Amino acid sequence: MSSKTDVKLSRVGYVMMPVRDLTRSLAFYRDTLGLSVRFAGDEFAFLDGGGVALALRKAADLPATPTEASIEVVFEVEDIDAAYESLRSRGAPFRVAPRVATGDRHVADFRDPDGHVLSIFGPKGA
Repeated sequence: MSSKTDVKLSRVGYVMMPVRDLTRSLAFYRDTLGLSVRFAGDEFAFLDGGGVALALRKAADLPATPTEASIEVVFEVEDIDAAYESLRSRGAPFRVAPRVATGDRHVADFRDPDGHVLSIFGPKGA
């Protein structure tokens, strides 16, 4: 039998993000970013993040401007340039083109409709 002090957290199941307008945000994550919807209701939407689900939660009290403490979600991609061009053509508002982050990995970031920072991270294609 384990004691209360033996409990360890071992797996992230969901990343919960507050959004002002669930319908608008769901359309952005589903249609612009291409994430599959696991479930969508009046207050929550759960999207397939490839091992960790991204959950959108309707939040009327979300600040008008995101703070530096806001969460950043990073999506791993196989080809940074292809992902950048594809997402950009579907309306993802990138701040800068892909740039070197570490070694052979590049990064580019943009914001969702509520101002949360989202990034793509990966190598350049062949």
